[in-house]
Amino acid sequence: MSRVLVIGAGGVSTVAVKKMAMNAGVFTGIMLASRTKSKCDRIAAGIKNVTVQTARVDADNAGELLELFESFKPDLVVNLALPYQDLSIMDACLSYGVSYLDTANYEPLDEAKYEYGWQWAYKDKFEKAGLTAILGCGFDPGVTGVFTAYAAKYHFDEIHYLDIVDCNGGDHHKAFATNFNPEINIREITQKGRFYENGEWIETEPLSVHKPLTYPAIGARESYLMYHEELESITKNFPTVKRARFWMTFGQEYLTHLRVMQNIGMTSIKPVIYKGVEIVPIQFLKAVLPDPGELGENYTGETSIGCRIRGIKDGKEHTYYIYNNCSHQEAYKETGAQGVSYTTGVPAMIGAKLFLEGVWKKPGVWNVEEFEPDPFMKELNGQGLPWHEVFDGDLELN
Repeated sequence: MSRVLVIGAGGVSTVAVKKMAMNAGVFTGIMLASRTKSKCDRIAAGIKNVTVQTARVDADNAGELLELFESFKPDLVVNLALPYQDLSIMDACLSYGVSYLDTANYEPLDEAKYEYGWQWAYKDKFEKAGLTAILGCGFDPGVTGVFTAYAAKYHFDEIHYLDIVDCNGGDHHKAFATNFNPEINIREITQKGRFYENGEWIETEPLSVHKPLTYPAIGARESYLMYHEELESITKNFPTVKRARFWMTFGQEYLTHLRVMQNIGMTSIKPVIYKGVEIVPIQFLKAVLPDPGELGENYTGETSIGCRIRGIKDGKEHTYYIYNNCSHQEAYKETGAQGVSYTTGVPAMIGAKLFLEGVWKKPGVWNVEEFEPDPFMKELNGQGLPWHEVFDGDLELN
């Protein structure tokens, strides 16, 4: 018996739980819990081949988490809730004695900043408890780290330059919408850019560095340099890297809406008083924007996410581009969710599957690139996210 408790009931959870149900030979017991139980019930109702239990839990409340753990007795807790809640869930896992997996690193609620240091500090505690914590097991972070580990194992003696490129070439036919939690998405995009070069972190003004890149089956899209959390772990785990950057595409209409919302203060994380009640503008904005989990039905086009790598093999310089393209329409047909949720939820399921099978299981706190990449790469091909390679092509990035 392998019992998994999934916390969070958004689009990513929809995909992860439905894919777990498709692998019922491994996931023999599934529970989905969130602050709003009705959301869990809706997801569970769409799964016919197995019974998914549901529950209400406040992931910030240690007592509620422990009570739920005691009643369900999970072998693994999959955290697909907000990144603000990573540490409270990790604390509860340590108190109860259960392993942990998430898709995004910790971010304090009152500061738009994220880094792995808070979670890496738990390494000794998890190791001494004999528990595994798998960090950042989505697509980026997640698959991009595994792609890098796979490249380092098979195609390079030294990786020198890494560019992670993320394009959403789809159209949700909304004036403005985010593809995952609006609050997290907007906080991420409006931060200063940052990249790693020659042992130092270099900051840029938000979205100030950009250039067109060509994505397979999509074409040229303007791509913006941002900071993304996997840069921190990949540069730590692959010390030959001289430069690492992250690029993401945005349309002009999206950026115009975002700029207006910033200018009028709607993206602020500082509380304001409205009619005697304290509200946070970005949280109010989240409440009025389209739910990312409900974008899938009319979503067309596809995503393309990958790693463009330059380095040395047998004394010669080579380039390598490894990527996945995911159709929004195909993702919706299979799971009822759009492609961005699919590309995060499927890797979370794969990481959980490999843990339960004993393949990715070792005491401590680990980023995905610290595990053996081959079984994960095999699962990607079999679970709906096939990958493709281009050897010694033009990376378009110097």
